[in-house]
Amino acid sequence: MRVHNATDCAMLHRNMNTPPAPLQLSLEDLLGDLQHARRHQDMSRLALLAYCEVRRWARQAGENALAERSAALVTRSPQATRDQFMAEVDELIGQLQQAHGRLVAATTA
Repeated sequence: MRVHNATDCAMLHRNMNTPPAPLQLSLEDLLGDLQHARRHQDMSRLALLAYCEVRRWARQAGENALAERSAALVTRSPQATRDQFMAEVDELIGQLQQAHGRLVAATTA
């Protein structure tokens, strides 16, 4: 019979899959919504998601610069072209994907 010690328990705990935190899950949902709206080029949906949902999530996650950027995407002077708006949405999605990577790394560390 094998005797378990504290080291064995610590290793087991590190190797167990931990469930994603609520912030991670809500970010995954938000990314899915943004990517869907982006594929369909639904500018009004993208603006709504950026201003309301991304900003709310970023504030909850303590990502203040991301919250300000998402609000500015909608509230500052309008972009010159549709392509410019879409490019900024793409940048926002990229920043959210980076935030997702940080969250995943933090929960698996």
